[in-house]
Amino acid sequence: MMTWQPVPGSLMTRWAKDVTPDAVWMEYPRPQMVRSEWLNLNGLWEYGIAPMGDTSRPKSDGEIMVPFPIESALSGVKRALQPDERLWYRRAFDIPENWRGSRVLLHFGAVDWEAVVWVNDKVVGKHVGGYLPFCFEVTDALKNGENEIVVAVWDPTDSHWQQRGKQVLAPKSIWYTAVSGIWQTVWLEPVPETYIAGLKITADIDAQSVRVAVRSSGGEAGAHVAVFDSGVLIAEGEIESPAAEIVLLIPNPKLWSPDSPYLYDLVVTVGQDRVTSYFGMRKFSLGQDSAGRTRLCLNNQPLFQYGPLDQGYWPDGLYTPPTEAAMRWDLELVKELGCNMLRKHVKVEPARYYYDCDRLGLIVWQDMPNGGLAVGDVTSFLAIMLGSRRRDRNYRYAGRQDDASREDYRRELQELVDHLYNFACIAVWVPFNEGWGQFDAVAAAKWLAEYDPTRLVDHASGWFDQRGGDCKSLHVYFKKLPIVKPEKRRAAVISEFGGYSLKVDGHLWNPSAEFGYKKFNSVDAQTEAYLDLLEKELKPCIAAGLSAAIYTQTTDVEIEVNGFVTYDREVEKMDFERVRAAHRRL
Repeated sequence: MMTWQPVPGSLMTRWAKDVTPDAVWMEYPRPQMVRSEWLNLNGLWEYGIAPMGDTSRPKSDGEIMVPFPIESALSGVKRALQPDERLWYRRAFDIPENWRGSRVLLHFGAVDWEAVVWVNDKVVGKHVGGYLPFCFEVTDALKNGENEIVVAVWDPTDSHWQQRGKQVLAPKSIWYTAVSGIWQTVWLEPVPETYIAGLKITADIDAQSVRVAVRSSGGEAGAHVAVFDSGVLIAEGEIESPAAEIVLLIPNPKLWSPDSPYLYDLVVTVGQDRVTSYFGMRKFSLGQDSAGRTRLCLNNQPLFQYGPLDQGYWPDGLYTPPTEAAMRWDLELVKELGCNMLRKHVKVEPARYYYDCDRLGLIVWQDMPNGGLAVGDVTSFLAIMLGSRRRDRNYRYAGRQDDASREDYRRELQELVDHLYNFACIAVWVPFNEGWGQFDAVAAAKWLAEYDPTRLVDHASGWFDQRGGDCKSLHVYFKKLPIVKPEKRRAAVISEFGGYSLKVDGHLWNPSAEFGYKKFNSVDAQTEAYLDLLEKELKPCIAAGLSAAIYTQTTDVEIEVNGFVTYDREVEKMDFERVRAAHRRL
């Protein structure tokens, strides 16, 4: 069997050299609910590919590096998975001796798309959905000595109606290489008979308090909750009933903001189980400025939000950054450029991404990954011909004619909110982007507002405004930025613009192809044009009531060459000192 190595001939980042079979995504994967004991299962697994009709495990085709998708260079395979194929994984593991007598949970950060899991030939569960974590209790399937995990994955990509973001089988323009299989950390942890299954943490700066709900599994039990400020206990209390929550006062709270991203520590105990967590005291809302115009507010004060569209693609790992340090580098770049926010575009990142945003003080607008049957260029044609106010009740135009597609979307949207609810950084939910799979957007916005009243909603980013949600949201390319005035109940935002493009030879995904909205031939020319865009077009919009603007984009992605930096994160494509100063003036 060949020794693992990244597939040669691919564009790589500097962090790829840090990936080895013994050191791949070693950080604790769930920073909002930390236990001291866990076992990382990342590294080399066996894999095989078989036709969908085959129900038995195929012979091994070699080794694959988990958690990199099979299409990526860092997987060691770099092979497209077809809709009529199934990808099989296998690895062995031993349970640590000191776990004997505990219940054991098997966690997957994300697997795209449909996964069936066996432990020692016993099916322990099935999961559908490509972006969110899931776990199975595997205690009864375990045995002494060596154990075996087998995972079978089907991923139809854009031949089906599931949520998939920008993944396509035939990449072009703004559509990228598909991602299949395990693409986030796989891990095990021991828990006692009754254990903490989830937390819901809600900060309330107006009441100077935090609400904590604790969900337990394995039996009814009360919980003890304690809040710490820089290691000093400042509040604690007991939850007597599993269905109840506790409200703890936080006098004179230190508010979380981009300038001061302060986080409080939280410790929750249920019986023999103990987890650590954290929270930020902050509030996202609509309000009025001194002229009575509707604005996006942070902590009851208007705050202009500016930052990039962030795709979360990597040339060597695709959906999976090569390391957490690489992922954090992107976020630190955004922060160092003087931005206070980013928009996470039709992708859900590993939990540590949002943890890093919490710590750095980066506001996040979180997209729901788009789906629906592929409709070709119909949606784009309708947007151009009929305008942005087309009603979104004709499900066929959006590829949502199957009831199962719409129900799957609603289920995953709720799971997305549940998964990310505790992260302080998330300010806005974006259920639909540019009409891609958009249906009943007003209903989605109303549901989001009721289910999570702590955040705002941009219900239809860019196209097909249904006059719902909290934002009047425009995408502007190829033309001058218009003066977008806020409405009585909706803030005005330009949720995509710019896309200024510069090819840098030696740092291209495909030297023979490029996509961008306005092309330049030098760093100096692009810098001047970008600064003019901010000064002459964006600033007048802000003065007229614009609350946020999102520039396309953080990095180049595949043949898109419109990033602040190249796809391999090696070349700065503008004069960053001048750009940083301009951003801070916003």
